Amino acid sequence: MRHIGFIMEDGFQVMGMAALTAFEFANEALGKEMYRLTVMSQKGGAIRSSLGIRIETQPLGDFPDTLMVVGELSPKPTPAPLLDYIRTAGSQSRRVAGVCTGAFLLAEAGLLDGRTVTTHWAHARTLQERYPNIVVDDDRIFSHDGHIWTSAGMSAAIDLTLAMIEDDHGADLSRMIARKMVVYHRRPGGQSQFSALLELEPRSDRVRRALVYAKENLRNPLTVEELAEAARLSPRQFSRLFRDETGQSPAKAVERLRLEAAKAMLEDGRHPMDIVARDTGFADRDRMRRAFLRFFGHPPQSLRRSLRLIEGDRSEEQAA
Repeated sequence: MRHIGFIMEDGFQVMGMAALTAFEFANEALGKEMYRLTVMSQKGGAIRSSLGIRIETQPLGDFPDTLMVVGELSPKPTPAPLLDYIRTAGSQSRRVAGVCTGAFLLAEAGLLDGRTVTTHWAHARTLQERYPNIVVDDDRIFSHDGHIWTSAGMSAAIDLTLAMIEDDHGADLSRMIARKMVVYHRRPGGQSQFSALLELEPRSDRVRRALVYAKENLRNPLTVEELAEAARLSPRQFSRLFRDETGQSPAKAVERLRLEAAKAMLEDGRHPMDIVARDTGFADRDRMRRAFLRFFGHPPQSLRRSLRLIEGDRSEEQAA
């Protein structure tokens, strides 16, 4: 049995607790208590969320297998006893995670020095300025550097937890839990916090429906006719409405969705270039390369090379 410890203090965000549900469903799916969950605070007892909801917590105790530190709306200095506990967990626990602004507590404890981490985009610049010895990537859903895990805010806590469960028990269980939670099966850590769907900001349900359809069927040609059918409009009506609401053509928007998915798969590091191109609908590597050059200013190979250099540097540091 793996012990999962959640640390929270007054002002914690309720959304961060969504991760508990993923572990709960893992126990249910496995038919036994594979994860023992403990919600902790420095002194124990009742604590208040940012909404004013109270929950009961246990005082700090034995170090869990996985310690998850849930952040607050506005990070503040950490009490010394809590900071000491988190710092020691860095060597005693198998995994330590900072959920949303929980990364600030891990940084204050010195656990993030030299690591690449993420946090909610609204706090990323502050985290980087306050702790210059860490590398803050504000465009990731979650980050995994050695035994230290960090996530962006809000729903990203679920992606982080699903990734941990997949690490422990495989992708099939993680996928099953995602379905039960009615969420997209674990978004890759490299997926942008700034989703293309959010940036397009369609006003009508019909255009939004077409975009969701496109995102879920990237391997299809996704012609105007196909998208119009998903929106239940004629191709002419759909093209006009789409441009009015998003300011761009359906083809341009689809390419942006393909690029977002391809970038996430490349950063995941487990897929050959041909598979990435096929699964994201680019058909071949050359077409994907041209799209990367237009949008990002560099080919997909340069992204993969950069990731290999980063991994090589980390390996050298660990060996040293």
